[in-house]
Amino acid sequence: MSLTHVDHEGRARMVDVGAKGDTRRVAVARGEVHMRPETLALIEENRIAKGDVLTVAQVAGMMAAKETGRLIPMCHPLFLTHVDVRLSTRPADALVAIEATAATTGKTGVEMEALVAVSVAALTVYDMCKAVDRGMRIENVRLAFKAGGQSGEIVLEEDAAPDADTEGLQDA
Repeated sequence: MSLTHVDHEGRARMVDVGAKGDTRRVAVARGEVHMRPETLALIEENRIAKGDVLTVAQVAGMMAAKETGRLIPMCHPLFLTHVDVRLSTRPADALVAIEATAATTGKTGVEMEALVAVSVAALTVYDMCKAVDRGMRIENVRLAFKAGGQSGEIVLEEDAAPDADTEGLQDA
């Protein structure tokens, strides 16, 4: 198996996807921000001085997904047809769980867009709460599901496949 972003001389290159056909592509990524229980309580009570942490992080994740091609050097800029970022609190584990879904119809996948959305949402949680908890940890950012393209469907977490009817992901 060869690396697709390295040419025969070992130099970095952007893959030419021009000859590939357009297919429906979907990816789901997940991650967590671990914190003190007291910090999580402040988030849940909307008492963080910078504002509504979960809503701001959700919007930041969506915005970041749209900028992935500008942030990651070898990523193609994509026209995203769907981005969803969901944050939820898990008091028993003292964490904020993040899940992002990205979709497009195109020549290349949206895994990086979903991963960037989760990462920036997590960084936003950290930024908004760092004044009260410098010990927060961003952990376990990973791809959970992808579909479309040559590799087809890859299910890394059984509960990660989006529901086409509720996610607006059905083919037009």
